[in-house]
Formats: sequence, structure tokens, C-alpha cells
Amino acid sequence: QVQLVESGGGLVQAGDSLRLSCAASGRTFSTYAMGWFRQAPGKEREFVAAILWNGAGTYYADSVKGRFTISRDNAKNTAYLQMDSLKPEDTAVYYCAAGPYALRATTDYNYWGQGTQVTVSS
Repeated sequence: QVQLVESGGGLVQAGDSLRLSCAASGRTFSTYAMGWFRQAPGKEREFVAAILWNGAGTYYADSVKGRFTISRDNAKNTAYLQMDSLKPEDTAVYYCAAGPYALRATTDYNYWGQGTQVTVSS
């Protein structure tokens, strides 16, 4: 079992950068794929990025490809989402998740953090 806590959200201007962190507890953290999702008011939770347990494979939604980078440091039990060139449409609550595969559906993940708010002003 894994427990996840996100941090690093905030209010920024369009074009700025932000790095989100996801601190995990649990002895088997390094065996899980990690994903980032986001949810804006009135919308469904959507896939943002995912990374394999060893960091060898990364996957991105088309809307963030080239702007966001997912990474992990298993020694620190932490996953990251580096967000560059932020746009107002990136505004959402961002969630990290852990699961057996680096897939794109919310149902593919077993554990979720509480979320952190990212707001991008124009």
C-alpha cells in the first residue's frame, strides 16, 4: 500500500513554470508506476502524464506534451511534475496516483493523493 501527498501548487502567470511534488510512503513505492491527473471545475479528471517504476518510460497527454515533464526519484520516494510555459487552461487541481501500469485512465490507478491547486492567470 502507498500513501501519496502532493505539494507545490500555487498561483502563477501564463508562461511561468511550476514544479509539483508527490511524496510517497510505503516500502514498495519503487515498484509502482506513477501518474499525474488534473481536474478543472465542471470537468472530468483527465490524464496528464505517467512514468514507469524505473523511469524508463514516460507518457503525456497531447495537451501538455513538450511543456510538462514527469520524473521520479525512488531514493526519495518522490515523483515530480515540472510544468513549463503554463497556460490558463492548465488551471486545475492536480493529483498524483500510483498503480501497476503507466496507463491513462483513472481506473488504472489504485492510490491517490489529496490534490494541489494550480491556477494560471493570463
